[in-house]
Amino acid sequence: MEIQKLTVLGAGTMGHGIAQAAAFSGFSVTLYDIDQQMLDRAISVVKANIDTHFVAKGKMSREEADAVMARIRTGTDLPEAAAQADFVIEAVPEKMELKKSLFIQLDHICPPHTILATNTSVMSVTAISGATRRQEKCIGTHFFNPAAVMKLVEVVTPLGVAEETVETTLTLCRKMGKTPLKVKDVPGFIVNRLLMGFYMEAAQMVLEGTATAEEIDTAMRLGAGHPMGPCELADFGGFDVIQMASDEVFAYTHSERDRLNILYRKMIEAGRLGKKNGKGFYDYLRDSVKKPYKLFS
Repeated sequence: MEIQKLTVLGAGTMGHGIAQAAAFSGFSVTLYDIDQQMLDRAISVVKANIDTHFVAKGKMSREEADAVMARIRTGTDLPEAAAQADFVIEAVPEKMELKKSLFIQLDHICPPHTILATNTSVMSVTAISGATRRQEKCIGTHFFNPAAVMKLVEVVTPLGVAEETVETTLTLCRKMGKTPLKVKDVPGFIVNRLLMGFYMEAAQMVLEGTATAEEIDTAMRLGAGHPMGPCELADFGGFDVIQMASDEVFAYTHSERDRLNILYRKMIEAGRLGKKNGKGFYDYLRDSVKKPYKLFS
């Protein structure tokens, strides 16, 4: 199936990043959110990204940048945003009932040919698609942050999905300049299943005093060639997001390896969420200064 019109639900960090990637690739995109201020902020961020990283560096003309922006329209009316879509990507907060509710609405709003995709990073795509009457046209498209830059998309195949839906989704991702990887609908998929173990072991080492967060990050950067150590990466992702993901996977598997390390819960209780609020394993000060936080006296 030829995809021409995309709709992205949710104007947060992931949503506007996906919309930017799609518009860059020539697709007409409708970015939907219930909050007009979120939409206005998203468009401002996308424009700033293009101006800073492309126009200012001579990689794109002003006219080309304006053409990209013109391919993104916004709206707060869900039926209007999705009624003509060939492909819908849901990028709302990681709450199962919210995602199911949206998929039920989309099932009634969208034409029969429309493919419904969820950008969930850990949740069961099968459970989300099961809320609809079109399981054969439901799929997972797990983009990575920042979605406009990161190349990987985990294409998650739930029970009941049609092969045509999978192939159409793989083709769409490639046209968006991404590298799609087909994965089974298992908790955490590939990347987050591995990352969770990375996060938890690093937190346990800090908790028991084996090493500081800074020492762990330095060791993994210089010894394993990682661009970021696990504590830096956890700060970047956000402890609340890690908690949600870990709790979701643990509820599904009941495996001790998937249980959230207590240090993350204590950090959240202390109001430390990571880089998003400037307080995590590190304190993020003005002018991008990063200072290790002394967790224990």
